[in-house]
Amino acid sequence: MAQKESGALQPLVDLIPDNIFMAATVNGNMLLVIVVVILFGIALILVDPEKSAPVTRVIAGLNEAVLKLIDMIMLTAPFGVFALMASLVVEAPSIDLFKALLWYGFTVLLGLAILILLFYPTLARLFTGIGYKRFFQGISPAQLLAFSTSSSAATLPLTMERVTEHMGVDEEVSSFVLPIGATINMDGTSLYQGVAAVFIAQALNIDLDITAQLTIVATATLASIGAAAVPGAGMVMLVIVLNAVGVPEAGLALIFAVDRPLDMCRTIANITGDATVALMVGKSLGKLHEPQPKDLDDFYQFSGSKRDSE
Repeated sequence: MAQKESGALQPLVDLIPDNIFMAATVNGNMLLVIVVVILFGIALILVDPEKSAPVTRVIAGLNEAVLKLIDMIMLTAPFGVFALMASLVVEAPSIDLFKALLWYGFTVLLGLAILILLFYPTLARLFTGIGYKRFFQGISPAQLLAFSTSSSAATLPLTMERVTEHMGVDEEVSSFVLPIGATINMDGTSLYQGVAAVFIAQALNIDLDITAQLTIVATATLASIGAAAVPGAGMVMLVIVLNAVGVPEAGLALIFAVDRPLDMCRTIANITGDATVALMVGKSLGKLHEPQPKDLDDFYQFSGSKRDSE
């Protein structure tokens, strides 16, 4: 019996709570709650829409209320962050703290740069044949808007326009893939949460064994799926990641001061990933084509080059 409880598949068994309501009352069990919620969402999709509509309306209303509550809390966040940072600077050597923050920011930016500049363009090249230059000429206006707004949702209309009219993806594909991607495909947020959790643990002298590190990877991935496509949502979901490995939430104060520019950069990674997936889905379904003549004129005007026929 003991061997069965400590077997290789035991971590998967532990993802299913004995009591979902009891798990929801313990912050350290949020990973269990996320798994159950994902399964519940899949079940709602498979149910007759007429029967699931009342439940989805209630969930949508609760989601809007929670987002509004977060907005209200964030109005007072600068005062709380100032107080927390002041105490941390007093208690810790300030130079060492700021050096650690610089290394943290550099690590996050390096990971995001690899995603944006190497990983996504390579996928697009391998699976769709779209070159590096054309890929960025097509998506760069949406990337600039994502950088300025820090919101995948606010950038979504422009992302759909660029992917459809300037990169050749059929509107039927882009109108389905991109809204879903803006909701659940947040690779940049997932990367940031993993790095942030490890940094906070190290700053607080908390050792993370291999199990805790794997828990961070799993929790950050699932938490990024549930993060809202609005500025600062990744920081809120980071609480779940920290609780999963027993790291105090007070450690968020360490990274709050530098979170805004990192949020802007990880939003670029999120929408670039969405565009890449849309291109790959369009190619697999035979709905990826060359931009139409009007779109080509806009494309060459944006790129500053001339058409071959000229």
